[in-house]
Amino acid sequence: MAINVSEITSVLKREIQSFEQKLQVSEVGTVIEVGDGIARIYGLKNAMAGELLEFQTSAGPSMGQVFNLEEDTIGAVIYGNAQGIKEGDQVKSTGRLLEVPVGEAVLGRVVNPLGQPIDGGPALSLTETRKLDTIAPGIAERQPVHEPLQTGIKAIDSMIPIGRGQRELIIGDRKTGKTAIALDTIIAQKGTGVKCFYVAVGQKESSVAAVVETLKKYGAMDYTTVIVAAASDPAPLQYIAPYAGTAMAEYFMWKGQHTLCVYDDLTKQAAAYRQLSLLLRRPPGREAYPGDVFYLHSRLLERAVKLSKDNGAGSLTALPVIETQEGEVSAYIPTNVISITDGQIYLEPDLFFAGVRPAINVGISVSRVGGNAQTKAMKSVAGTLKLDLAAYRELEAFAQLGTDLDTATQKQLDRGARLVELLKQPQFQPVPFEQQVMSIWAATNGFADDVPLARIREWELSLLTFIDQRYADLRTKLRDGKVLNDEVKSALKAACEAFKSTAWTK
Repeated sequence: MAINVSEITSVLKREIQSFEQKLQVSEVGTVIEVGDGIARIYGLKNAMAGELLEFQTSAGPSMGQVFNLEEDTIGAVIYGNAQGIKEGDQVKSTGRLLEVPVGEAVLGRVVNPLGQPIDGGPALSLTETRKLDTIAPGIAERQPVHEPLQTGIKAIDSMIPIGRGQRELIIGDRKTGKTAIALDTIIAQKGTGVKCFYVAVGQKESSVAAVVETLKKYGAMDYTTVIVAAASDPAPLQYIAPYAGTAMAEYFMWKGQHTLCVYDDLTKQAAAYRQLSLLLRRPPGREAYPGDVFYLHSRLLERAVKLSKDNGAGSLTALPVIETQEGEVSAYIPTNVISITDGQIYLEPDLFFAGVRPAINVGISVSRVGGNAQTKAMKSVAGTLKLDLAAYRELEAFAQLGTDLDTATQKQLDRGARLVELLKQPQFQPVPFEQQVMSIWAATNGFADDVPLARIREWELSLLTFIDQRYADLRTKLRDGKVLNDEVKSALKAACEAFKSTAWTK
């Protein structure tokens, strides 16, 4: 076979031109002190804040992250098991920031904050990752919140509405139903296309297992991811868990989809961050929290956003949960998070024990987005409801004095008591928006005034069933149009009057 010299020469020249000498240089340091999930490392003088580190141990590589940059050493937190790391072990800088796998495959799974499945299922086959800690979208990339996120809870959807892209705090003492409201909201997203992310921080594993079972029972696990940093997990994992959930949600948000993130709860995340900061000898401030604990939550909650149309109009709605001690909302962490969020739902123990569930104190609770996050139909009935309840609360204290009341005052008190009863709702039974509008309109327009207080729940169910059977087109019109115009009002009035003349009320 003849050798073509010119062809060989051209191939060699092309290869020489494209030759690139790639040297992989990585700095290596040494562990000089380790304990309580914290390591001090000497020799990594070019390490960056937040950089991912790889610990070379006898049991295999373990990951950590740069936390403190000091004159001679760096302080790092260790993710996962720190037992295998000892003094003298080598540590390699990676030049990367902490990332978590994202994509459709995370839906329906229970994972840890590093994105590793802990539900006994197969490994996640994901190629795409997102950085845990990213900068929140700027003002120009956002638009005001204007779409409602239905929770299915009458008291919230009518008086403390939540919009897509809003940050609404759920605050209250332990065992007052904070998690129940978050789960109800997740269950209510069925069929709406909203992807849900439930982040459990510092909770008992048995409690998280109960949450997962509840979500499975109501078919909500199909569109939900549960991120778990349990009470038994190291503090670094509890610290990064909310950021991991947000990064997973942002993947869908930037694709123009709607997402909901529940952080249950941020009090325990702040405690984990305080633990890490004190171990790393950072100066303590109020309640021994470090000075940047406000930034810990503000940089997380600012990532909740309704994106502009140019960016796909996706949204990330945040429902952070804060646990108070004896109703102390003026403590450090509660006041911090109240100032960051767009309103709060305050759950009161006294109401809870009095049987008002959900135990929402409508006087203290507020949504700073307000009517912008409501449909026109709900907005028109909510105004009357708020006024009636406010008048009831004012007169209730006066009535306790035992004085004789005039007919008008007694009538107002009776209606207020019936509205309070109407807003009570069993757990895991979200009410569709159009049914909420119909029952609230009927009650505020006097159709429940002569119903015995103990039978209000029964009256509401019977009324809705009656309308579904006899006036099905009314419900469809309200659901599709989302407006309570004169035509719908007159049809609703006719339906309520027809129901009043049935055997139920006799």
